[in-house]
Order: sequence, then structure tokens, then C-alpha cells
Amino acid sequence: MEKVLVTNAAQIVTPVGRTARSGSDMREVAEYKDGAVYICDGIIKSIGTKEDVYRYMMSENGHDFMDGVTVIDAEGKAVIPGFVDSHTHFVFGGYREDEFMDRLSGMEYMEIMKRGGGIKCTVDATRRATAEELAGLGRNRLASMLSQGITMVEGKSGYGLDMECEIKQLEVMRELNKTQPVEIVPTYLGAHASSDLFSSNDEYIDFMLDEVLPYVKKEALAEYCDVFCEEGVFSTEESERLLKGAEKLGFKLKLHADEIAAFGGAELAGRLKAQSADHLLMISDDGIKALRENGVVATLLPCTAFCLNKPFAPARRMIDAGDAVALASDLNPGSCFANSVALMLALAVINMHMTIEEALTALTLNGAAACGRADTAGSLEVGKQADMVILDYPSYKFLVYHTGTNIVHKVIKGGRLAYEDKICK
Repeated sequence: MEKVLVTNAAQIVTPVGRTARSGSDMREVAEYKDGAVYICDGIIKSIGTKEDVYRYMMSENGHDFMDGVTVIDAEGKAVIPGFVDSHTHFVFGGYREDEFMDRLSGMEYMEIMKRGGGIKCTVDATRRATAEELAGLGRNRLASMLSQGITMVEGKSGYGLDMECEIKQLEVMRELNKTQPVEIVPTYLGAHASSDLFSSNDEYIDFMLDEVLPYVKKEALAEYCDVFCEEGVFSTEESERLLKGAEKLGFKLKLHADEIAAFGGAELAGRLKAQSADHLLMISDDGIKALRENGVVATLLPCTAFCLNKPFAPARRMIDAGDAVALASDLNPGSCFANSVALMLALAVINMHMTIEEALTALTLNGAAACGRADTAGSLEVGKQADMVILDYPSYKFLVYHTGTNIVHKVIKGGRLAYEDKICK
């Protein structure tokens, strides 16, 4: 049995629960001063004050309770759950740096798409890239995310718009899940844009339902099916047909919804009882209600709004209305080539008017819920995976106070040290 003790923490702060926290409950976090966490084989066995944890260890192992225990000293530092980035597109080829200033100058996304940019530009580069090339790029991006405290990511395909390349992306994620510490939750996003290989969206949807998704399911390459439900991409009717068909095949559901216009995507997510609805910059009051009433996690992507210079999703209004809100990076090569946790948290608190506690819950427990993992991850509780971050400072409030700065000292994934910052800050 592998035993690990994280001890002498100035504070341990975590949301609590095995489902998403919603509304005012997002502000509630447990705090243990002079805290410790005892871990056996990657699972938390005891958490609380050092005194309480040591007492538990003694009751289990007698007076020699430290024998065989690896000690990680968190003296003077805060400990929080590992971050869960529940919306990423981290497996892709090529870059679109030339579009950045075009967008800021006012060129609309759909206009960029029509001139050959946007998603379709990345599709061409990703189709050309080998699996080995994509794996190398993906591994580097995951390493960067780990250094910022991310212990779990949702990864989407969507840069193939065919069968071969979509499968290639998902297979790369499967291999990366075996060879590096960040846990990957895979999502099929073939409906990321209209495919150049088909004459209509309906024809492409038939192809996905008849050929691609059955193969993906048979090979266990993805848990979720997602769709870009947006004006000029996939209509609500097309999105519903695809997602209902995917659900019949055994997939759980996600939606890109209401990013560019109030399009009814959140309402559709509610009707389908999807795991999450993501983006939601332009969500309607009816959409907010639909998410709340149907237990759909609202995944907000502040870095995308920031990079596009668009209004932020109405997090304050959504939380006050009782929604469960998660935060995620949307790391992608076009609208948001950014994976900065520090920036994400700063934008959430400063620009989206969330409290620090709400933002912490959104990027841990609620992120895990958006990935269908809240029963095993996203918080520091007995019986859950020992995924945690040790910060450079004695309080979790430094996450936003030390604005835009990565303050991660160590990252523990499944009870094992996965990252350590060697630089004195």
C-alpha cells in the first residue's frame, strides 16, 4: 500500500460534495487550518487538522503510524483541490496567429470562416499532421496545464470533420491518458463546423450517426458527444437530431451554446438534460432557467470572451438565479489560444463578478461535475482521488490577489507528486 501524508498546511480549502454546487451554495467551502491529508493508494483516507489526521493514522496503524509514509511538507502554504478544465480543444495542428488582429479590428467570426480561416483552417492542418506530431503538441500543452494546477481536462476532437482525423484526435488523447499524469475526459465534437466532405449538415449528421459514432463507441474513444449549436453552424433542430441519436448510442451530451447569439442552445441543453452547456455569452433568461431546472452545468469560458473582446457570460446573474457554474479555458488555436488558470480566475472575479469561493468551486468541483467526475474528483474529501495543489502562499485568496500570476508550488495527482516548481517566487 502506498501511503502519503500532506501536512503542516497553513490552510486546506475545498468545496464539498459529490454533485455540482449551485447558486449561493457555490460560496460554501470547508477550511482546515494547520491541516493535513492522509492518502492511501491515491485515495483520501483522512482530512482535517493535523491533530485529527494524526489521530486517525494512529488508530489505523498504531504508534508507528509514520512507518512507510511518504511525507510532503506544505508548511506555510495553502492546499486546494486540483483544477478541472472542463472544456478544451488541446489536440490540434497549426496556428492562426494572423486572425488575432482581424478579430480585434471587428471582423466577425463567420466572416473569417467564409474567407478560409477559422475552424476549417485548423482542420486542414490537423488532417495533415501525424498522430505522433499531434501527441507531441498535446503532451506539451498538458505539461503547461499541469504546472498551473490542472489535474483533469476534458479534451474535444473537432478538427477533422471526417472520420479518419476525428478518430486520430481521439486515439491521441487515449494514448496521452496513459503516458502523462493529467487525466483526460474525451469528447467527440465532429459537429464543430459544417464538413467540406458533405453537401449539407443533414448528410453529415447521417454520416456521424451511421458510421463515426458507432465506431467511436465500439472502441471506447469518447464519453461525450458535443455540437456547435450556433447560427450559421448547426441549428437547434440539427443539434437535437445529432445529440438524440448519440444518446441512443450511449453517449452523454454536451453543447456549445449561445456564444454568438441567443440561439436557444441552453434551452435545448435543458430539454436534453445534457451534462453541460458551454460558452453562454448570450444566454437568455429562459436558458438560465432551463439549465437550473434540469441540472445542467453552465460552463463559462472567460478567456475566450477576453480574447475576442466580447461581453462576458453573465455569471453573476446565472449564479444568483441558482445555476451551477463551472469555469474552463477553451484552449484552442483560434478564438482562445490561452490556458492560463491565473487569467481565468482573475477574469471570473474581476470582470464576471464572482466571489473567490465561487470561482474556486467553479474550477474544481463544478468542473468535475461538467466532466461527470464529481463523485470521485473536484474536492478534497474522504473517498475521493487525491488530486491537489499546494500554493506558494498561505491563503487561497492569493489566487486572485497575486493577479495573473501562477502561484502553484506543487501538484499531486492520485496521491503522487506530479509537478514541483523549483523557482523561488
